[in-house]
Amino acid sequence: MIEAGISLLVGITAVLTIYGRYQQKQNWVYLFKPTTTLLIIALALWGLRDGLTEPVAYGYLIVAGLVLGLAGDVFLMLPARYFLPGLGSFLAGHWFYIAAFTAGIGLVLSWWLLPLLLVGGVVYGLLHHHLGQMRLPVIVYVIVILLMAGQALGRWSLLETTPALMAAIGSVLFVVSDAALALNRFRRPFNAADFLVLSTYWLAQWFIAMSLVLPGLTL
Repeated sequence: MIEAGISLLVGITAVLTIYGRYQQKQNWVYLFKPTTTLLIIALALWGLRDGLTEPVAYGYLIVAGLVLGLAGDVFLMLPARYFLPGLGSFLAGHWFYIAAFTAGIGLVLSWWLLPLLLVGGVVYGLLHHHLGQMRLPVIVYVIVILLMAGQALGRWSLLETTPALMAAIGSVLFVVSDAALALNRFRRPFNAADFLVLSTYWLAQWFIAMSLVLPGLTL
């Protein structure tokens, strides 16, 4: 299956990126990091080929979110002064994901928001005194990503479909990835950060992309 081949390539380029980070092979990172996200975008586009995603707007909104994630990837590879544009790209991407997760069902408020808010509050509490001028952008980002994950989980609770579950898993992994990134960047660097941040990030995007692929699978 095409989706299996693309997924395998995603895994290979992700491993090469992480290896490049730890071995300080920056050229590898510049090559394989955006390639990994491009492959995930290709996977999502493959899922749209038959027009089986319902509602149709869901698929296009997901692809838009993935493209903005690619822009964020590029900004975060650049010097530290590009961190804010990177943050803005991911923030915009989350708004597209929120729009996708509300398509056809509206905003869903579920009990899943409670543990998400608890985790978000704990992580922000650890970061608060280390943020400086980044405090407001980080607060806005935390609110939006928690809303995104809460809506994805609420959508799964309502629809109880496998594609909705894939998107929900991806949204939670996104929260894990960004929490690890923030703790490493603003509080205290740790050796496993690159592995944890990148692996959970690409798993998040892969799961979200797979929510487009599954409706087209022949089981």
